[in-house]
Amino acid sequence: MPILSFLFQSIANIILSFDFMWIICLKEWRQFFSSLTGYIAVIIFLLLMGLFLFVFPDSSILDFGYASLDNFFSLAPYILLFLVPTITMRSIADEYRSGTFEILKTLPLSSAKIVWGKYLGCLLIVTIALIPTLIYAISIQQLSSKGGIDVGATAGSYLGLLMLAAVYTAVGICTSSFTNNTVVAFILAAFVCFLLYSGFTAVSKLPVFAAGVDYYIQMLGIDFHYRSISRGVIDTRDVLYFLAMIVLFLTITQRNLTTK
Repeated sequence: MPILSFLFQSIANIILSFDFMWIICLKEWRQFFSSLTGYIAVIIFLLLMGLFLFVFPDSSILDFGYASLDNFFSLAPYILLFLVPTITMRSIADEYRSGTFEILKTLPLSSAKIVWGKYLGCLLIVTIALIPTLIYAISIQQLSSKGGIDVGATAGSYLGLLMLAAVYTAVGICTSSFTNNTVVAFILAAFVCFLLYSGFTAVSKLPVFAAGVDYYIQMLGIDFHYRSISRGVIDTRDVLYFLAMIVLFLTITQRNLTTK
């Protein structure tokens, strides 16, 4: 009987923890869409992508002469540099500023579960923002006279884009945990994400690293693994890289909250 009682109590605690994590996740959702800022951020993201892909002549995929979304997947990481920090900048910084962080810590949740609850909430918003971009793929498929788009490569590119957005979200949550100023959190997140995406590739092109070291330096950056998955081949090393980056930044966030 004591064993059964302990087992039921453990199961109840696990269920309660997930319930609180889900509540935190929904709180992030409601907080983002409680004002026009959230809607405007998503609309601007979709509008910019639409203009670059179908209107501006230098990047319009209608002028390529063949069905391809390469331009979309090349531009999306840079536009997400602004969208994702906009979503994550208030996640923890606002808790500090409004004084609700102390209330949050009184819940029967560890710092890790608080962090993961906020992370999943922000990632859900980012995913919702990416879903309408499937219209671009459908449009190109319908406009193509023959052959259509490469479904395998497109699916791989979308997977890579989602994983890249997941890393950006983890970085945004992490930077938000270091300040109570949302503007500072936004700038830090955008800067760190930019360095992770393009910084290592830029450094690898320096002449001093031209003896074969440049390849290994590129492997440290997001761009290398994102382009690898975008080819349509899912490599375990690329997936592990993205997962490791997510865990790294969320662990830093967790330890930061623990010391508060």
